[in-house]
Formats: sequence, structure tokens, C-alpha cells
Amino acid sequence: MPQDGDVQLPYVYRVTKYDPADRDEHGHYTGAEDSVSDHGVLENAYLQAVEAFAAEAGIDRLSVREPQVPSLAHFGTGRPQDDFGLAALFPTGLAGFHDGADVPLAVGLELTRLMLRESGAWCRLEWEDAFAVHVGWDQYLYVGSRRPGGRALARTRALGLFPERLDASPYAMETSDEDIVRPGDDAFWAGVHWAVASGRAGALEETYLEGATRWHRLTRDTVDAVRSRIAPRARLAVWPHLSSDTAAVLDALPAEGLVEGVWEDESGRIRSAIADETEFPQLTARISGAVAAMLLSGYADTDTATDTDAHALACVPLFTAVMPDSDGVLRARWRPEPTASDRNWDFIRTLRRGDIISGTVIQTADFGVTFVDIGGPDGSGSGKSGGGFAAIINIPELSWRPLSHPSDVVSVGQVIDTEILDIDLVRERVSLSLKALHEDPLPLLAEQTGRTIVGQVTKVIPFGVFVRIEDRDDGLEGLVHNSELSAARPDTPQPALQVGDSLLVKILDVDPTRRRITLSHRQAVETT
Repeated sequence: MPQDGDVQLPYVYRVTKYDPADRDEHGHYTGAEDSVSDHGVLENAYLQAVEAFAAEAGIDRLSVREPQVPSLAHFGTGRPQDDFGLAALFPTGLAGFHDGADVPLAVGLELTRLMLRESGAWCRLEWEDAFAVHVGWDQYLYVGSRRPGGRALARTRALGLFPERLDASPYAMETSDEDIVRPGDDAFWAGVHWAVASGRAGALEETYLEGATRWHRLTRDTVDAVRSRIAPRARLAVWPHLSSDTAAVLDALPAEGLVEGVWEDESGRIRSAIADETEFPQLTARISGAVAAMLLSGYADTDTATDTDAHALACVPLFTAVMPDSDGVLRARWRPEPTASDRNWDFIRTLRRGDIISGTVIQTADFGVTFVDIGGPDGSGSGKSGGGFAAIINIPELSWRPLSHPSDVVSVGQVIDTEILDIDLVRERVSLSLKALHEDPLPLLAEQTGRTIVGQVTKVIPFGVFVRIEDRDDGLEGLVHNSELSAARPDTPQPALQVGDSLLVKILDVDPTRRRITLSHRQAVETT
């Protein structure tokens, strides 16, 4: 999935009302200017300076990037401000204040005013790789441009402000190619469908701007409808089902710490709130009357959200994603903390069918599946628990020859080379084949059709017997049907065979496609 790159602008200026002469040896301002906006002449001077730089760069629009507001989900003593001054700028309020929203320069200037006033709303204002406006603490403003801005610099100084050339804005977004960001594309939503259908997932958290989230209940019938309502470039986290046993959920509330409560009210709306121990009584009161609920730890953890105790605090979602734009390009620069599932996805998407890969056998299961650590998210391939990604070899792919248990072919700790048969990104499964790297013995055996040999009976069944025709423990076996066990003369009794008996047989047919070998005792006797 392509992502847009971050280009460093060559001309970056810090614009402030602080005279550089009023700084100590450490660069700290020592003058008398207040570090808050005057809501007047100086504030307007900042905006006129931005306008001058934009005009010289030929910019008349700006794009909102990484918008933020203080968290709306809390039990603070003060009532949260609903729109943070955004209602006059965006017809849909917070819904319009999203990553990638293009706004006229006039709206961008008003957003700059809100940030200078520290009203709560914050964002980066940028336009492609040509222009940027970033507002920092204490009335520090940073303007970046592709052009040197000589006239704008003169205008800024005339307004009584002080522009200083910097190498880069401290608020420029830095990304790394090593970041794991799963796009919320068709494959992701197919994974959501599967997780819901398999009972693993039941709720989706949508962060449509930093500090503001919406929760959605997921069922087989609602996944597509939820997808259609997701905000542009939103960050998504898929969580397990909310529990209808709200009493048990509340019993899991810790004695102290930061907890996010998520609950479904009687109207079917999912709400959430973050609380510490001082606010647990309010959180308990709201959850106790809920239809279903879940508790999330406010602290990052390496564990997944799946726990043996269904009511224990979940720490990490099942998997995450960020919504791409309509053209499929992932331009949002959110960087969710990757889950184990996200790391698995990032690893297996680099694999290709037909690739040869080495791995360490970590388990030979009684139900016939062999698990192989093929390296995975941490690249260890050590075979230790949690060391990497566990791929599977189904028993038919272990050997061309018959076997009763995977341990007949491989042992735990053994390093083997295998071929990748299939990659399922939705279920995060990789299927391997060991036998694909070895020659099929059946075509060679087909050249011996018509040969008479002595084999060993390995199984007696109602319609015949199986006979091993190779002198090895895992030798190939063929079927002698009851009709081919009859003696050549009617007065000769049919042999009463047991496992381990030797039997003269003739190879009648070898079918490599259907994996069948047909033998005859009767014809072998007739030819001797």
C-alpha cells in the first residue's frame, strides 16, 4: 500500500514576538513579553506574517494534518468544550476537522489563531511539499516554504515580529519506513468480517482525530455499515466483544490506575470514558446500568486483548489499521502502536507462494499439523515460545510416503527447509510443504508396473488388504482387493491373512495423480 512521503522544506523560519537580544546564554527568553496571545495586534501580526509567506509561495489553500483535541472521554471537573472554536470554521464541527481536510487560506489562518490562543484544537497546516505552518508553545510559530520568502521576511519584521532561519520545524512530522501501518482496505475489512464471524471481535474503536473517538458494535450484519460511516483517514482498533456480565466486568476494576470503560447503553450506543481511581465510583455507576461493557487498561502492554479471563482488563486491541484515501493511497500519518497481529501481517505480506523458507519445528500435534517457526516479527526463528511466526504443515504435505504421526518425519527443534504453499492474510496463516522439496517416488514406481514381488501385509480391511511393496518402514503400500486375493483354482482356499504376513503380489497399476497402487495376489500366483 503506497504512502505519501515527507519532504523537508528548504526554508524554515521561526516567527516570534520575542526579540533575540532578550535571551540568556542558554537561549531562554528573558524579556517582558507575555507567552500568551494578546487577542489583538500581535496575534493579528502573526496571521499577517503567515499570509505574506503564503502569498510569496503562491499558496491559497492548506491541508489539515494530524489534528488533535484534548480527550473528550473523561470525568474532569469542567465541562469539555464541544467544538473548540471549530464550529464557525467547519460546517460539521469536529467531523470536518479531520486529517487531509483541505481548507482555504482564510480558514487556515483562523485555525492558526485558535492554536495561538491554545484553545485546545491543534494541527499541522501544510500544502503538499511546498508550504507548512506549525504553531508551538508560548507563541512560537514556524513557517516552511519552497521559496526563500524575502518579501515575506521584510513584511514580518515590519509587523514587529522576529523571523529566524532554522534547519527544520520542530513540529514537522517524521515517519520511518520501519513503522507498521496496516491500511483499512478490503483485505483489512475481510479480516474484520472473519474475526467477527469466528467470535474473536465485537467492537471497533475509531479515532477520527487525536483525542476524539467513536465506538461501533460489530456483528456479521453491521460490519459493512460501520465501514461506510468511518471518517476519512481514521485510525481503527478492533477489540473483543463487550461482556453482558457487567457485574463481572466491574469486579475486574483495579484498586488504582488509569482505566477506560467502554459500555453499550440501552439505546444501543457505545460510550467510553477514561477514569482514574478517584473517578471509579462515577464509572461504576454508569457501567452498572449498561447492557454490556469492557474495561481497557490505560497503560500500554505487550499482551494481546485475548485473555483467559474474559473480564480482565484488555491492554492491546486485536489488530489496528488506518483508513486510506479513496484512491487507495495511505496518506494519513497516524502511527498506531502495532499489535502482535499487525506484526504478523507485516511479516507474512513479504512472503510469496513458491518461496523456499527455513524454519524450526516447534510442535508436532496429534491431530496431524506440524508447527514451524519461520522467523516472523522479531526475525528470530529460534523455535522458542513467542520467538516468531508459526506456520503450519498439514500431514499430507509432510511426506510422499505413508505416516501415522508427524513425528515419523520431523522432530521438535529440527531445522527444515519448506516451500510456501499458501498465504492467508485474513486469517494470518501460512501453509508450508516439506514434501514439495522431495521427489515423488510414485512416478518411479510406475515404471515397475507388471513386476511380481513379495510384500508385507500392513492392514486388513473388509474389502481387501494393504501390502507394503518397498523394503523400508515408510515404504509405499498398495491395495489387494478381495477379488484379487482369490486363488487361481476354485478348489484352492483363499489365504487367511494377518498384519505382518508376507504375500506375493503383482503390481497392476500405479496412479500418481490419485495416489493409488493396485496389486493382485491372484495374478502373481498365476504367473509363477
